[in-house]
Amino acid sequence: MPEEVLFESESDQSREEIAAYLRKVADNLDSGNAISLKAGSESVTLTPPARPTFEVKAEREGPAGNMTELSVEFELEWDENDDGETSGSGQLEIE
Repeated sequence: MPEEVLFESESDQSREEIAAYLRKVADNLDSGNAISLKAGSESVTLTPPARPTFEVKAEREGPAGNMTELSVEFELEWDENDDGETSGSGQLEIE
């Protein structure tokens, strides 16, 4: 599926600095506020719905035989055209 990058920032940060960014995102999610991302002249503001899809991924990457780069990715995903109603998948039930 094609994608359009609306915002991207990558820089070395201390664990404490990263934790502060994640806390701000968590606080905004808790309170239902939008999440505004800014770096230089780039910025974007997104308002996640009450129940976005949450994906967590741990990866090992690198060239074959030398996969030494580790990462943890956290992703919130939602359809911006969703009307807020449940999609019908709901809670699993086995009868």
